[in-house]
This record gives sequence, C-alpha cells and structure tokens, in this order.
Amino acid sequence: MDRKSFYDSPNPHRLYRDPQRGVLGGVCTGVADYFGVQPMVVRLAMLFALFFFSVPLVIAYVIALIVLPVRPAQLYRDAEEEAFWRTVSTKPDRTLAGLTQRFRDMEKRIVGMEAYVASKEFELNRAIRDLDR
Repeated sequence: MDRKSFYDSPNPHRLYRDPQRGVLGGVCTGVADYFGVQPMVVRLAMLFALFFFSVPLVIAYVIALIVLPVRPAQLYRDAEEEAFWRTVSTKPDRTLAGLTQRFRDMEKRIVGMEAYVASKEFELNRAIRDLDR
C-alpha cells in the first residue's frame, strides 16, 4: 500500500466498507472486519439499534456509505501480515512489549560484543591470528 505523504501510517488495518461481501453497501461488513467479529453480529446489532435510534442510525449509515473508502482487493500480502497489523491496531501494548523485549535482547548482545572487543582475550586472539600470517 503506497503512502501519499510522510505522515500517513503504513498500517493498512483501517475502517473500510466491503461491498463485495456486504448486503447494503458493505458498511456492516467493513465494521465487522475492522473489529474482528462476524458480519452477522454487526447486522443484528444494527437491526436492534434501528428500533430505538432509527433516524440517527439511518443518517449515520448513509454518511458511512459515502465517507468510508471501498476495501482494496489486496489489502495484505499474506495472513501473517494481516495478523501483525491487526495486533498492532487492537493490542498496541502487546506489540510495544514485544519490541521492548527485542531491543533488550539486542542491547545484551551488543554489550557482550563490546565486552569481548575490550577484553584481553580479544587482544590475545588477534595477536595469535597475526602470528599465523
């Protein structure tokens, strides 16, 4: 997915409408896909809300139908990429914790390399290697 500006997010997990899988414009299907639930659950919730909030709900649905972009055909490259972006969107604290752990592991390895390069053992190994030449 191409970004139009530097400030656009590379995350393709956004709210879209999906007219190919939807019944009436694909708004409910898009909402269901965004939140990771079955479209039937969103449709039933909309039907239930229609009894209590009919006018605002119809107005909101029409606005969503106009404003929401259509879901691109190839939104994700594979299932692994989709799982990653869904996790980033729904559980950013878990993603941040995973990145923090990776950086800690990398820092430990770098500290170990620095300690080895600054040690007498490294100097001895270099001297032995230079003798072999």
